[in-house]
Amino acid sequence: MAKTAAARTQRQARTSVWLQEKTPRGRGRKGDHPSGLDRDRITEATIRLLDAEGLAKFSMRRLAGELDVTAMSVYWYVDTKDDLLELALDAACGEMVLPDTDTDTDTDADAAPPGGWREQLRELADQYRALLIRHPWVSPLVGKYLNVGPKWLEFALAVQRAVQNTGLSADRQNGAIAAVFQFVYGFGTMEGLVTARSRAAGMTQDEYYREAVDAVREGLRSHELMQSADRLLEARGGATVAEMWDRDFTTALDLLMAGIEALLGAESSL
Repeated sequence: MAKTAAARTQRQARTSVWLQEKTPRGRGRKGDHPSGLDRDRITEATIRLLDAEGLAKFSMRRLAGELDVTAMSVYWYVDTKDDLLELALDAACGEMVLPDTDTDTDTDADAAPPGGWREQLRELADQYRALLIRHPWVSPLVGKYLNVGPKWLEFALAVQRAVQNTGLSADRQNGAIAAVFQFVYGFGTMEGLVTARSRAAGMTQDEYYREAVDAVREGLRSHELMQSADRLLEARGGATVAEMWDRDFTTALDLLMAGIEALLGAESSL
């Protein structure tokens, strides 16, 4: 049993729909596949279902029902459920609008517009956060698959170039990527979960927030934590939960940018 599980884990670590040189299915043969069905349509329906019902409820049978075909008809176009989820993950990534982070290779980093990397990183962070909120199912899948589809590669390249444009030494660039985008991943994941939880409760985020805060205050009324928490909530600002999220995100990103600038200053003084 242990060997079987280990072998399965190794296969998942090595394989991807993007690395197996699989030819797109549903082409080249006539008369034996559903009319009007193709891989793009299946992927779009997968995203709609994942958005509406979540990852836990998704199944090939449920997808077939949504498309009004048999489950075997879906498998004519994709080999496995994992392949389909990888396709959906990459398609969702393609919704991000990426800034131009490319620089002229004939010029040095000092020729880049002053502050350009800051705007590039902020735009990439904003786009990634919005993706994670819009599609809460993206977060767990990002940690499951290799993310080497064409859209994820475009995003990864834009991130690498933006960090290269900072002028940080190469040995610190991976750390900068981790600091910014693992922060965004965690923040966007939490925001997406709260948004989905509010929706499932039939409430707006503001209604859900007020109920949650009232319940915590009532339950932990005598705890000293609440005194500190009340001060922070009062100072937080924002008339709506959305404004609070935005303010917290902007402040945290400002701190990360300041950290990068501090490293640049330290490196330039050496």
